[in-house]
Amino acid sequence: MNNNTKILTFLSMLELSNKKLEKIMEIVEDEEIENPLKLADNRDICDILSAEEYHELLRKCDARLVNSLFENLEKDGIIILDKENENYPQALVDLPDAPMLLFCKGDVSLLNKNSISIVGTRMPTNYGKFITEKFAEVLAKAGFIIVSGLAYGVDSLSHRKALEVDGKTIAVLGGGFNHIYPEANTNLANTIAEKGLLISEYPPFAKPTKFTFPRRNRIIAGLSKGVLITEAGRKSGTIHTKEFALDYGRDLFAVPGNVNSSKSELPNLLIKSAQAECVLSGEDILEFYGININKTEEKKMASLNMDEQIIIDLLKKGEQDFDYLAKNSNLPVNILNSYLTTLEIRGLIKRMPSKTFMLN
Repeated sequence: MNNNTKILTFLSMLELSNKKLEKIMEIVEDEEIENPLKLADNRDICDILSAEEYHELLRKCDARLVNSLFENLEKDGIIILDKENENYPQALVDLPDAPMLLFCKGDVSLLNKNSISIVGTRMPTNYGKFITEKFAEVLAKAGFIIVSGLAYGVDSLSHRKALEVDGKTIAVLGGGFNHIYPEANTNLANTIAEKGLLISEYPPFAKPTKFTFPRRNRIIAGLSKGVLITEAGRKSGTIHTKEFALDYGRDLFAVPGNVNSSKSELPNLLIKSAQAECVLSGEDILEFYGININKTEEKKMASLNMDEQIIIDLLKKGEQDFDYLAKNSNLPVNILNSYLTTLEIRGLIKRMPSKTFMLN
């Protein structure tokens, strides 16, 4: 962790705005970067901070408190990125009000890979649930990182489906890691930290507020090549993400829905006003970006070993049961079982309720 990152992390304890952080970083001296505790002696900082913020700075200028902050971050496996870090997302660097810091848990390399944000209502209809999962599945399988905000509904469905098909997902939080919201998604957050990435611009102890969630949405929009809205009402918080996407020049996609459903009002309006690209499937988005779906499948098939290829060839003839596959592949039962499970996890085959198998 470089000295700039340390001083910013220390200042994050005050929960200052980006604008104030930037002003402070312009006037701090080298010796203050080496020793954050000397910051309080810089009188120019008084002109930037409110009286309350300055008193809070004085209160927190305690060596033990500062040391424990960094010790706890390291112990909890939290990675801190500033704009100078090579892993800081390039998609955010030039945006207005880009986060000065990102607190991360998980695979930070995902921040600079192609991603799509999927957002929408916290209470989707059955139709909304189905299309959200289907889009997330197709896009994750094609290699897109699925970005969302860990909220109930569309967010959670998108994260879970991406993980389910062995894809990658990024959850952008509206508060610190110690205050996962909603609390019911704590297990999901832990899984994402293990298999994908959790990020927040707020230090771990910061509680989410009604103001932090709209600000969180600018990161969701900024990180991605495009933003997909599956279901959302006319006054949904998704509007914030939509506005950020348009302001940042990101592609905006919307799924049409029942004109009598309040949950489809926003996507229908966006399509009608030509603000969003109308999409009916994940394949439409892949086609928009010039991704050849057949080539994606060819890459998967190219990684098969000889025995796996035999199984795929047998299933090209149609849906088959286990006994047929065992007899015609000449594979031992335990080996066949293992291959079938692997192929299913990779999304190449499906296990049907009738205990048969077919190509996906």
